[in-house]
Amino acid sequence: MAAQPADTIYHGGTILTIDDDNPVVDAVAVADGRILAVGTEAAVLATADDGTQRVNLAGRTMLPGFVDSHGHAFAIGLQASTANLLPPPDGEGADIPALQRLLAGWADTNRGTVDKVGWIVGFGYDDSQLAEQRHPTRDELDAVSTEVPVLIIHQSGHLGVANSKALELAGVGAETADPPGGVYRRRAGSREPNGVLEENGFYAVLMKLAGGFDAATNDQLVITGTQFAASFGYTTVQEGRAQQDAMDAMRRVAGRGELAVDLVAYPDMLAVKDIEPSPAYDNRYRVGGVKLTIDGSPQGKTAYLSQPYFHPPHGQDEDYRGYGAIDEATVMASVERAFANGWQILCHANGDAAIDQFIDAVRAARGKYPEVEVRPVLIHGQTLRLDQVDDLKALKIFPSLFPMHTFYWGDWHRESVLGPVRADNISPTGWLLERGMMFGSHHDAPVALPDSMRVLSATVTRRSRSGDILGPEHRVPVATALKALTIWPAWQHFEEDTKGSIEPGKLADFVVLSANPLEVPEDALDDIVVEQTIKEDRVIYRR
Repeated sequence: MAAQPADTIYHGGTILTIDDDNPVVDAVAVADGRILAVGTEAAVLATADDGTQRVNLAGRTMLPGFVDSHGHAFAIGLQASTANLLPPPDGEGADIPALQRLLAGWADTNRGTVDKVGWIVGFGYDDSQLAEQRHPTRDELDAVSTEVPVLIIHQSGHLGVANSKALELAGVGAETADPPGGVYRRRAGSREPNGVLEENGFYAVLMKLAGGFDAATNDQLVITGTQFAASFGYTTVQEGRAQQDAMDAMRRVAGRGELAVDLVAYPDMLAVKDIEPSPAYDNRYRVGGVKLTIDGSPQGKTAYLSQPYFHPPHGQDEDYRGYGAIDEATVMASVERAFANGWQILCHANGDAAIDQFIDAVRAARGKYPEVEVRPVLIHGQTLRLDQVDDLKALKIFPSLFPMHTFYWGDWHRESVLGPVRADNISPTGWLLERGMMFGSHHDAPVALPDSMRVLSATVTRRSRSGDILGPEHRVPVATALKALTIWPAWQHFEEDTKGSIEPGKLADFVVLSANPLEVPEDALDDIVVEQTIKEDRVIYRR
């Protein structure tokens, strides 16, 4: 028997360690929430004593718990608590009448919530997937209610639509100017808002809604969001653009010991004043660094591109390239501030013009602070150019990409947003692998569900809704895609010594899958389901 006996031994299935030196083992022993031993069943069973629990995997596959390369845990809670307007296969939001029906049904079922919050809210509509191929209008939401404010949030999280009552409460009318970095779309031939809100125009109205949430509501959003992510195998979850109310709620929930997963927060550095990152968790919570957002959404046609959109949005001319959410001077100053303070910085940049600004800012900051290593992260990078990939490598910028776009919006990118040439190269993981670079593959929930197997499938197959393969040269092997869900985002978060692979000394964070991703046909990867999620040897989700 070993000097320290195992608390638990996992055996009887396939165990994929994501350790290149020891990729598949028969069994794993755990003591005090950490991995004690891995190897053959006979060797690992030697660590047992009379008190050791033996967990038979019954032929299923166990991997290290997934590490969230980018998502929004607080907003996932909002998604799970509002009307589901997602289009098929994740919801029923296929046309505008369906959105109206879903909103009215949710309001009837959740009358207590509506009375408490004072709003009817839906999440996940997508104009690119609606039969009408457009956003709803304020008038169509007035059909749901003229007395209660109604707000629906676009699946990108960068746009929304408000009914007349919501616009009235937010103080948005014909005389209201567009805010910097945002747009209030107008009725044809008029200054009267049509209800569609872009970027900072949308956030201004959303903040009116969030301002009505009390502490208990915000705390429940944290709990609901992290639990939902855990159901997809994530044992480390990210809140990738936290506002002050969310920061306060996460601290409260952690202080009460109510987090089942590790939660890493990145406050919006332009909105949150007191920022104190820490490498250590306190009751499963820590601040990992800061977040900066340069532009918007490619599928919403607000990302900042260097070349015009293939088909510009309604009301824009042929030269329309999107726009920045902030100006270049703010980008430069913000990145320098992060380096000066030794803060890790995550930067949302979708359009290649926005990516250029982030690259330029990191280059300047590295020149001024050459000894500082904060592992800067590019979030999304949808329209990365080949020359920019070389810049990322030279400047040691970690790319956290969003290959799930190829499924959800691949056809839309090809036919409307970018055209066939640029669309083939969204989330260009093939270029990264050619250069020996690590990357993260994320879900950006609530933009999409935090569905780890959908992330895996899209990273490997790049198959769109129509069945087209977008950029076949950017498909990656399953084993590589699994690293982009585990060890590489663990490195991204400075946690590669404790997470991301099944090795002695690391945390006993595991996910149990219904099948082995290395053995099922690639087109069946998204049929795999998460059976269990285990955090430090404790089951936190069971199917």
